[in-house]
Amino acid sequence: MGEAARDSSDQPLGERVLSRIRGDVLSLKLAPGEVVSERSLESAYGVSRTPIRQALAELIREGLVVKAERGYAIAPFDLHQLEEIFEYREIVEDAAIRLACERAKPEELDVILRTVDQGLSDFTPDDWFEAGLDVHVQLAALSGNRFLRDAVQDAVNRTIRARWLVASSPEARAVAHREHNEIIGLVRQRKSEEAAAAIRRHARDVRGQILRALEDSRRLFGARGFVEGG
Repeated sequence: MGEAARDSSDQPLGERVLSRIRGDVLSLKLAPGEVVSERSLESAYGVSRTPIRQALAELIREGLVVKAERGYAIAPFDLHQLEEIFEYREIVEDAAIRLACERAKPEELDVILRTVDQGLSDFTPDDWFEAGLDVHVQLAALSGNRFLRDAVQDAVNRTIRARWLVASSPEARAVAHREHNEIIGLVRQRKSEEAAAAIRRHARDVRGQILRALEDSRRLFGARGFVEGG
């Protein structure tokens, strides 16, 4: 896993705390809508308030935590926002994949293929986040346009927790592996129209899977786990 797989003892305390809390949010151990406080997190993670505050600030920036009346809350799922994000992704990924078809080098695609193969093995949500294992972001980077790459990265970050509901399934990862290989193959052949259509189909399939999984989870998370009207 490269840098993300390094011994956690090599990381500064603040990074370790952020990784632990983020992993618990992404894996839903900290449930959407759950109210948390700096003191409760200090006790749960066995650290002082400073790294907890630093972690909370970063998680707010990532959209995983929100300010609440009594401290903080794990961000509830917002179905309307997710729909908007996927619409936005469709636009920016279409542009990015077309440029990638023009500019990607074979050795760069080989690197992405190795990442895709890694996705078939067992992994933790935090490993997934830290290693940047999202093929969509890596393909967007091959566009050579940092604004398109950053746009895709931001959209991915804002859907990654909901996507864990799907990605944690070995069957879903196998389907994603096949579809990602198809997309990479089309980029290698510089077939921009076909690649754009393939990545659009894949994104729409994932969106459908996520929304179904979230609807199925309503009883588990309760009303506070979802934005009202979402």
